Amino acid sequence: MLDIILETLIDALRMLPVLFLAYLFMEYLELKAGEKLNKTVSKVGYFGPALGSMIGAVPQCGFSGAVAGFYAARIVTLGTMISVFLSTSDEMLPILLSSDVGAYVIFKVLLFKILFGALCGFVIDIVLRTIKKGRATSSEHIHDFCEQEHCDCHENIFISAIRHTIKVLVLILIVSFSLNVLFEYIGNDILKNMFTNVPFVSEVIAGFVGLIPNCSVSVLITDLFVEGVITPGAMISGLMTNAGVGLLVLFRLNKNIKENIAIMSVLFVSGVTMGILCGQLWYMF
Repeated sequence: MLDIILETLIDALRMLPVLFLAYLFMEYLELKAGEKLNKTVSKVGYFGPALGSMIGAVPQCGFSGAVAGFYAARIVTLGTMISVFLSTSDEMLPILLSSDVGAYVIFKVLLFKILFGALCGFVIDIVLRTIKKGRATSSEHIHDFCEQEHCDCHENIFISAIRHTIKVLVLILIVSFSLNVLFEYIGNDILKNMFTNVPFVSEVIAGFVGLIPNCSVSVLITDLFVEGVITPGAMISGLMTNAGVGLLVLFRLNKNIKENIAIMSVLFVSGVTMGILCGQLWYMF
């Protein structure tokens, strides 16, 4: 039990700097929000999915949580957030680097995740820009977000950022500890038996497992691939849908539950589709 507590605390502390800086940035935007800021955010939004997919590939669990907060305040587009979720690697890269899978395999995994993450993000943003009209500006969303969290952003942005960070961190600690206890109780053998080599079925199962909002899931899925238990397609599917704590933060901060469920569904379908596609193309090059 002590090991589980320490593991949970270490994972949370690793996220702390990223989450705090993200909230500090949002508080600053609330303080300085204006027409010029809105135009800048709008312009950056067009390239957000490409940047998001590259940032998400960096093995850091906190990025997905930070971008979920940005989306809740509408600082970034939905496509940008999805691109980060899809490309997020967490512990995948260190595990692959420490194994004997080879540099080319690692290159293919990262390439698939970054390219497909960006592609999905661009498609989502183009569709939403086409069908959505009269949306609130970025400054309006940031102001609403601040009011929702009951903070006085104009008084001290550091205090407000700390308050936001603590709220989210407590939730992450509770859920992560519960999931880590569950994983320890279930055991890896039972989890391994959930997967099958039946075409497409393993990708779907891996996609569902990936939705669990815990950084340890990326460790499990990558280990199963390294051990030869699951196929490359299943690994890609599980890693694509696994957004670390991103979904957890999204459900905490974005109060539109129907929208959150729709986002999670898009994430699942996109990840599984990519996993199936990669499974068919993996050995072709």
